[in-house]
Amino acid sequence: MAAPRPDRPAAPVPGPTNTILDVPGIRVGHAQRTDPGWLTGTTVVLPPAHGAVAGVDVRGGGPGTRETDLLDPRNLVERVHAIVLGGGSAMGLAAVDGVVGRLLDTGVGFPMGTGPGDVVPIVPAAILFDLGRGGVFRNHPDAALGAAAHDAVATSGPDDVLGSVGAGTGARAGGLRGGIGSASLVLPGGVRVGALVAVNAVGSCVDPATGELYGAPHCLPEDLVPHAPGGLVRPDAAELAAAHDLAAALEADRPAPLATTIGVVATDLPLTKAAAAKVAGVAHDGLARAVLPVHSMFDGDTLFALSTAPPGAAAPDPATYPLQFHALLEAAAGCVTRAVVRAMLAAEGVTTPWGTLRSYAEAFPSALPCRS
Repeated sequence: MAAPRPDRPAAPVPGPTNTILDVPGIRVGHAQRTDPGWLTGTTVVLPPAHGAVAGVDVRGGGPGTRETDLLDPRNLVERVHAIVLGGGSAMGLAAVDGVVGRLLDTGVGFPMGTGPGDVVPIVPAAILFDLGRGGVFRNHPDAALGAAAHDAVATSGPDDVLGSVGAGTGARAGGLRGGIGSASLVLPGGVRVGALVAVNAVGSCVDPATGELYGAPHCLPEDLVPHAPGGLVRPDAAELAAAHDLAAALEADRPAPLATTIGVVATDLPLTKAAAAKVAGVAHDGLARAVLPVHSMFDGDTLFALSTAPPGAAAPDPATYPLQFHALLEAAAGCVTRAVVRAMLAAEGVTTPWGTLRSYAEAFPSALPCRS
């Protein structure tokens, strides 16, 4: 193998946890309900108390969002104090009230008065469609579940980030169960970027011709641990045929009227609101590598971007920042692709009165020959 060229920077590597938690200041909390009649949840992405410069890009034709207009670079507020991702369609936006209440209790928010607690927490949010998948259509996250997700931040670690949890609890991707995925990179020079995605798509993450995950070729070896430590291979033809039959039966019995994949990309590189919006936009390229079709009229695909750099952080060097920012854009898209794959590998099958959603590992066990 040829030695690396001396004029080419070293390849970026995942952070220590290979999750969005590798970005300084970012914390994540999940809360979900899976008791009878329920299969839904909420995820909170919490930046430092000083907030994060944020941007958003909404690509799907059926979005459900809150406080996204204020992220327009032309508008006043510079920083947000949390991002909420949740199930429950439009009704699930009620979970944001619980997060806002917790932030208000601690005095975290946009200063609006003369006292230390006179603040308004800025909490943009996006929701996905999972109604009825637990058996009761009207069950959706509420303010109490949002508060519980916020509180879970205090005890959550890297092992708690991935899987069929939080906003990904009731997720479905094509004919399989979706969930929460995350991935990170440390760029040359030390800039960190991470993504967290709730995968819930009308489209599929699986190539119907081969049974392979669309995003798998973009993954790093670290992305497959612990769910596929021996790597991924093309599944057996018999499993592929069976998967086609089961997916067709599920679609006939339980079509996906709406879906939506939502997520957050975060970095410690200082960004303006306009730059954050660009990061969110390019991050959708990563979604397009992993889901087909993507951004349909029946998805509300929405990605947020956050910069956790503190107020007053040193201005970027104009001689090097353009290259840094370009590298960040590439990394953001890559982390989203890898996060989608990790979500599918971490998902667990479930059966409710609505029906059965198999995980990728259950549908294609031969693709994960050394699954732990």
